[in-house]
Amino acid sequence: MSTADVATRTDRRSPRPWLVLVGLLAATAVVAALGAWANAGETTGWYQDAEKPPWNPPSWVFGPVWTVLYVAMAVAAWLVWRRGGGLGLWWTQLAFNLAWSPVFFALQWLWPGLVVILVLDVLVALCVWRFRRSSVAAAWLMVPYLAWTLYATTLNAAIAVLN
Repeated sequence: MSTADVATRTDRRSPRPWLVLVGLLAATAVVAALGAWANAGETTGWYQDAEKPPWNPPSWVFGPVWTVLYVAMAVAAWLVWRRGGGLGLWWTQLAFNLAWSPVFFALQWLWPGLVVILVLDVLVALCVWRFRRSSVAAAWLMVPYLAWTLYATTLNAAIAVLN
């Protein structure tokens, strides 16, 4: 192990990592807030009136589920970062996560929304795959998010077909 490796490990175990965790939590909170802003009013607008599949959950489910998922995503990224892993893919999937709500809800582009969320599915699956190299716990923390995005993909596809 080189001196640089020791320094990196030491730096990531100092109090600073907690600030990185706070930053990652803040980043996911910003994405959550922007996503909520993008679909504000749509739960009482076109989306409320849209034809939905029978497996569509009640609207109140989305907030609590996304809250848990965003916290898990941030903690997963933090665990990978602490072990020296890169987060480029994680930031990319977060950008696609952010893009989906305005495309689907605000713009009502159901088919382009499906393309965005399909790319998101692939990116999240790749994150799970890559995160397991740095931290098995981080990979497992991303699995519920992957499951939820796959479920959301079925909703997006069904709503696009039905409307």
